[in-house]
Amino acid sequence: MRSILILVLAMLTSISTTFAVGAEAPSTQLVHEDVVRAPINAVWSALTTKDGQESWMVAHSEIDLRVGGRMQTHYDPKGQIGDAKTIENTILSFEPGRMFSIQVSKPPEGFPFPVEVKKMWTIIYLNAESPDATRVRIVSLGFGDDDNSQKMRQFFDRGNGYTLKKLQERFAPKETSH
Repeated sequence: MRSILILVLAMLTSISTTFAVGAEAPSTQLVHEDVVRAPINAVWSALTTKDGQESWMVAHSEIDLRVGGRMQTHYDPKGQIGDAKTIENTILSFEPGRMFSIQVSKPPEGFPFPVEVKKMWTIIYLNAESPDATRVRIVSLGFGDDDNSQKMRQFFDRGNGYTLKKLQERFAPKETSH
């Protein structure tokens, strides 16, 4: 009986240690979440296609939506994909219409955290709230506890919040004048 109790305690200790080690501390993750007033397929397209991204987020986009594919974006209308200011992400995974994850593989020239950014990744989840509304959840992970990583976390906190706001604006009803 005693050996069974010791075995159970050892298993519970192992399980709790696994969960504690596997859990992300709050300073290493970043979450932004809100509802976009558009059907899930429209939001998916806005996030994962060239035309969709160029309709609200960036001046130039190329995306090869497959595991290991590249998503290249450029914010400057005068720039072009492939120049030094292009942001290149690798697509880590996706479930069509529901989720995709990316990791920066080439930051733009002059990005202040070129080493730290390659240690983080972002997952974007979509869930239909109704036929005309989609909950978007952006989770960025992999931030370290060092000073530069925490500064980068602040950078992405502002940037991801702004991105979600712009996505909401993309689908906001247009004002009509009478």
